[in-house]
Amino acid sequence: MGLLRFNYRSQVLGYYVDISIAYPTDGLSYFEEKDVRSASENPVMPKSQGTYRPGMKFQTIYLIHGGGDDDSLVFRYTNIERYAQKNRVMLVAPSIPNSMGVDALYGVKYMTFLTDELPVVVQSLFASSSKREDNFVMGYAMGANVALGMAVMHPELYQACVDLSGGIGMTLCTQTLVDELNGDHFRNFMPRYNASFGEGSAFPGSPMDLYPIAKRYKEEGRELCDFFILCGEKEFIRDRVEGDVRVLKELGYNVQYFCPEGYDHNFDNWDKFLGVALDEWLPLKREIVWE
Repeated sequence: MGLLRFNYRSQVLGYYVDISIAYPTDGLSYFEEKDVRSASENPVMPKSQGTYRPGMKFQTIYLIHGGGDDDSLVFRYTNIERYAQKNRVMLVAPSIPNSMGVDALYGVKYMTFLTDELPVVVQSLFASSSKREDNFVMGYAMGANVALGMAVMHPELYQACVDLSGGIGMTLCTQTLVDELNGDHFRNFMPRYNASFGEGSAFPGSPMDLYPIAKRYKEEGRELCDFFILCGEKEFIRDRVEGDVRVLKELGYNVQYFCPEGYDHNFDNWDKFLGVALDEWLPLKREIVWE
């Protein structure tokens, strides 16, 4: 697996941002297949999966990290590189620490960065397919709610969304977020929450309220994302996650929900089901794509 950390000045965010990008390069060869074994210095070569060619592209998963993390942590705490290599898919993990991924009222537009600027930059500079059928978004913990929001608000960009343990930030249950904004917990322990979303009384119908957007897009007959949502049996945010599942189903979205026994809100859970998502849930082609 080829791995790089790209840093550039985002015009939307107004600062330099880190992005970890992983390519499924194992099995690709500079040499023609007939010449691989005689030309390579490695006596034990994997079966050839093709040769490097200008214009080759990969299906791409935008991978959103959890609260308190950055773009590198999921690569260090899970086997996501190995899962991506096995399924021949490219990973793009942007760093959006503790942002909830929203266009925050304090002025930093994280959602606009993620869904407007980032795909253009990635598809311009790297071997990422621009076709909707080749793009997916997934996240864990805070990043799962960001992925949920990206998929609901911009279904034209992604074929499917994987939400693993999404229990903070954007939700389809408007009243749940209103209650959080009106309560004392986030005001006392995470004031950025209210600074991002605003006061509870003003939240319904605001730009980050997912329910009216999801409802309108369904009524308009738009092409919508498929959703794969998981929450471990022991997770403290289970009711919140299942609320999102319930609303998506009521609206008529295609959603599959999983609640595995014995799993809690940790990387044992996320490592396991990041692999399952790539191996079983997402409709991956597992081959180089061409445009």
